[in-house]
Amino acid sequence: MEDKRNIQIIEWEHLDKKKFYVFGVAMTMVIRVSVYPFTLIRTRLQVQKGKSLYHGTFDAFIKILRADGVTGLYRGFLVNTFTLISGQCYVTTYELTRKFVADYSQSNTVKSLVAGGSASLVAQSITVPIDVVSQHLMMQRKGERMGRFQVRGSPEGRGVVAFGQTKDIIRQILRADGLRGFYRGYVASLLTYIPNSAVWWPFYHFYAG
Repeated sequence: MEDKRNIQIIEWEHLDKKKFYVFGVAMTMVIRVSVYPFTLIRTRLQVQKGKSLYHGTFDAFIKILRADGVTGLYRGFLVNTFTLISGQCYVTTYELTRKFVADYSQSNTVKSLVAGGSASLVAQSITVPIDVVSQHLMMQRKGERMGRFQVRGSPEGRGVVAFGQTKDIIRQILRADGLRGFYRGYVASLLTYIPNSAVWWPFYHFYAG
């Protein structure tokens, strides 16, 4: 049977930039709202000692809901939404790099390899610091301390509001580790995402061709 792929490659100049950024952010936000509680639960299960707090995903879900309500499942969410910027920067970097490399090579493999790696470098440089802060916020809970840092409540005993907690965590990271504290795991992230992206895009264009 003849394989009729002939998939059209949409280049940067073909995109409606306004629709691309608006719909891209909106769709990513909808997905993020849906999966964030499970990201928080996964992070807490990975960090806890043995089964000291939760006995599994469902148990963690119920306990967090009872202790902190729905908002407890979205700790660090507002900060985490800033990673939406990295998603848009990834695609923008990818397309612009392809356009730049096209001046030197018409090979889709070369363009995709360089652009994919560059896009991941830019995206992870933005994502990692946001993830570090967001993950520390995920560890905040009433009662037992889970993470390295603990958000301090107000003198009246009330918790600090969303971005007040973020500022507190940022100060504590700076005090403990300096700027390097925001890039814990950065090299590991680069070694994970750059090769993956650099290899995936050439295969996509190979298949599309």
